[in-house]
Amino acid sequence: MATKVKRIVEKGRVYVTATFNNTIVTITDESGNTLCWGSSGAVGFKGARKATPFAATSAVESVAKKAIMYGLKEVEVYIKGPGAGRDPALRALRSAGLQIKMIADVTPMPHNGVRPKKKRRI
Repeated sequence: MATKVKRIVEKGRVYVTATFNNTIVTITDESGNTLCWGSSGAVGFKGARKATPFAATSAVESVAKKAIMYGLKEVEVYIKGPGAGRDPALRALRSAGLQIKMIADVTPMPHNGVRPKKKRRI
């Protein structure tokens, strides 16, 4: 069986999903193939501490270390969700040594939402 060859990727994308309960980070190459991922739960936080800014920072730092092993230098950042880990994730990426080219907020916004409940009759 052939040995696995690590690719060298210099430019990539970082997808940060910051929910109220967790922060999930995925790093892909430019065409969208996943290189590495992680979350504040995977770093070792449990329960309510997963939703803290410090947990998000730890998650991003661990994933960035894996990504730098692929030779990653420049990233585009896509942030989704309303969680507490939004801004700390960006700071952690910068401190990890990755150059941020673009930041985009891709949080889904409903155009009209779901149908309301029927009116209450007494």
